[in-house]
Formats: sequence, C-alpha cells, structure tokens
Amino acid sequence: MSETASAESVPPPAPGAEEYLALDFVNSAIALPGGHFIDFLGTPEDANRWLTGHGLAPADAGVQEMCAAQLRSLREHLTVLFAARVAGLPALPAALSAVNDALSRAPSAALLYWDEKDGPYRMAPCPTNEILDRALATLSANAADLLTGPDADRLTGCDSAPCRRYLLRHGRRQWCSTRCGDRARAARAYARRTQPKAD
Repeated sequence: MSETASAESVPPPAPGAEEYLALDFVNSAIALPGGHFIDFLGTPEDANRWLTGHGLAPADAGVQEMCAAQLRSLREHLTVLFAARVAGLPALPAALSAVNDALSRAPSAALLYWDEKDGPYRMAPCPTNEILDRALATLSANAADLLTGPDADRLTGCDSAPCRRYLLRHGRRQWCSTRCGDRARAARAYARRTQPKAD
C-alpha cells in the first residue's frame, strides 16, 4: 500500500464486494479521515499483491509500473462509470471505450488443445505477458455485469465523508462499513448540537 496502514485503519470490504470483484477493485483506493489515503495499487508490488489476493495473477507475476498504471487507469474509468450510474447521468465515452478495450483484450473462451497421451482438452492460455490483459478483461466484465444486472439499482456511494467507496445498498444502509456509519451519525449529532437555536 502506498501509505502505511494498520489493520485498524483499513475498512472491511464494502457490502457487495464478495459478489462483485469489480466493486472491490474500484474500492482499492481508500480515502480516510485526516487526509490519509491508501492505494492498494499504488506500487507494482501492491498491485501484484492485490491481483494475487484476488486470484487474478500468480504471486510471481512480476507486475511492473506500466502494469500498475494500467490497473489504476481502469480503476478510474470504472469509478467514473459507477458514479454516472449512481447519479443517473450518461457515461463518459472515454470510460466506456477503456472498459470495452479491456474486454476485448483477452479471449473469453478456453481454447481446444490435444495431448498425444490424454487426447483433447480445453484450457485458457495465459502466458506471462497476457496476465494483465486477462485481469483487466475479468475486472471489466465483472463491472459490466454489475452495471447491467439486477444489482445495478442497489449500487451507491458511501454516505460518509471523506469515504469515496461504493457498495451495494441493503435496505436503508448508505455506508460501506460500521466505522463510516458511526462517523456519519457522529457528524449529524454534532451538527444538531452546534446549530443556533431559533428564538
């Protein structure tokens, strides 16, 4: 992570991140109170760790800065699309183009191979130089599934400043974590106490 973070400072995954990897990906940049910021894709090592932890790359993938930059760029484009969906606004063409480009980079079907001893089998080839393309395509496909599927109407932004994470709303819950909910309630209570009373 680009900024040192203790286990207490990193919020748990937002509601819906278990179902949609793209939600966890968009939330991999975390704004914390006090101007602190955590970026799980901030360095090549961070990006490699994030990809490995989410089953998108082997631990020895050797992510370089160019790859980490491509991941951060896709994250920004997906964030723009999530924000547009939540606000009910049209999507920016550049964000759509970036996602569609990522979707077209990796084949979605496993290819047919033939082993002399065991016969035919199918496998998705993934040479080292294709690991990133496959990860970008997987994340983009997952985001597209979320944005076009039945859960799209539940997508919302966390309602606690300075948090900018997204979540799938359950009932009236508008916060990505208990900590954000506590912070929002405390801010509202403080605002009520400090408002001047009408005569």
